[in-house]
Amino acid sequence: MTKIGLEIHCQLTKLESKLFCPCKANYRDNEPNSNICPICMGLPGTLPRLNQKAIEKATLIAMALNCSTPEKIAFFRKNYFYPDLPKNFQITQLNIYGDTSIGGIGEITIGEKKIRITRIQLEEDPGRLIYEGSSSKNQITLVDYNRAGTPLVEIVTEPDFENPKQVRDFLKVLSDLLENLDVSDPSLEGAMRADANVSILGGNKVEIKNINSFHDLEKAVHFEITRQESLHSRNIPIVQETRHWDDQRKITISSRSKEGDLDYRYFLEGDIPWIKIGIDVQEKLKSTMPESIVSKKERYVKNYGIPEQVAEVLSSDKYYSDLFDESHNQTNAKEISNIITTDLMGLADTREKREQSKLNSSHLSDLADAILSGKLTRNSAKNALYEIIKSGKELSTIISELDLGNVSDKNKLEEIIKQVMLEEPQAVEESKSNPQTINFLVGKVMQKTRGKADPQLTLELLKKNLD
Repeated sequence: MTKIGLEIHCQLTKLESKLFCPCKANYRDNEPNSNICPICMGLPGTLPRLNQKAIEKATLIAMALNCSTPEKIAFFRKNYFYPDLPKNFQITQLNIYGDTSIGGIGEITIGEKKIRITRIQLEEDPGRLIYEGSSSKNQITLVDYNRAGTPLVEIVTEPDFENPKQVRDFLKVLSDLLENLDVSDPSLEGAMRADANVSILGGNKVEIKNINSFHDLEKAVHFEITRQESLHSRNIPIVQETRHWDDQRKITISSRSKEGDLDYRYFLEGDIPWIKIGIDVQEKLKSTMPESIVSKKERYVKNYGIPEQVAEVLSSDKYYSDLFDESHNQTNAKEISNIITTDLMGLADTREKREQSKLNSSHLSDLADAILSGKLTRNSAKNALYEIIKSGKELSTIISELDLGNVSDKNKLEEIIKQVMLEEPQAVEESKSNPQTINFLVGKVMQKTRGKADPQLTLELLKKNLD
């Protein structure tokens, strides 16, 4: 039997400042080692000052994952030396004196699979190591401390996963949940990272670190399961250790023996007092939580008749669900959901494209209304959507500039249909015995009108001319 547990690290990217100092939480746009101060560098005489907003955001995550939320939390020093840890210790949390981390035991259901959460803890992110050099012989290691002190939430699960696919499905759901809570943007580089603990047949667990993406995590877990099965089949003991994922060779390699809590010499952080998060504070935070993804999906299906699969896709992405909620009414809701899931998701499929897009909710509403009224065909609407994203112009302007208006004049369509019938005599003859062939003729009319012909009217006129 295979058991897989996860340790997921999520940066609270929506915060303005680091966990214990006023430096910016968004370190990505800064020159190396420019987003630092004496506090996050751990210089003598400095004292940490806890970011209250970080406590609130982390508590929201705990609530969303159905975790217990203690009224008092504490911070500890985790002592170890590593070049990217300027203080030689990390301020983190640990459940030594009962449940004193930001979140206790909880669970989340993925499909029909229940995944138990062991704990959720708030801690500071270390700096970044950057490796330069063409080979191991001349490789050098550089340290950038801009990230050091960034607020980080660690989510530890029980070993409830049985295969790599369940791991990836869980991380996708968790990523959507964090984005929906507006606490993190998981699409940012390094904003969401995960380590895995893997064991088979009740044997020793092996931790896999240094994984850059969910896709690589799935590969790493699959490789590690295969490696352990191979060792077991040859009666070779499986050593409890930490292994790193080698992205170039697509294998895990031994890094060090697995440390226990005692190796880190944890002790209470004396410069940060115990933090009280009373019931009244928790209730206030709970009242600010946004509508859950599950609730959105149910609302879309029940209120607007949107198909379940479309509603699931729409509700799971905050960017698209916000656009939908801002633009729809009872009449055009279903059409807007189709525009978003069929066309917009292909045109704004990356973070960069979304940031550059000039589209707003009123554009979507106008576009859906134009389709429903017959002013635009769906094909013309897609062309208009593309132009709106680029320019942000009003729909009426784009229709006029690109001549996208629906061709619904009967006399004009009659002329085009007769021309198509003259050009396609074989298709005309076949349509008399095979009604499906008429779709081919509809397509030819659409080609001549550049997709602007009213499809329903075109079909009616074709049938009339074929009789």
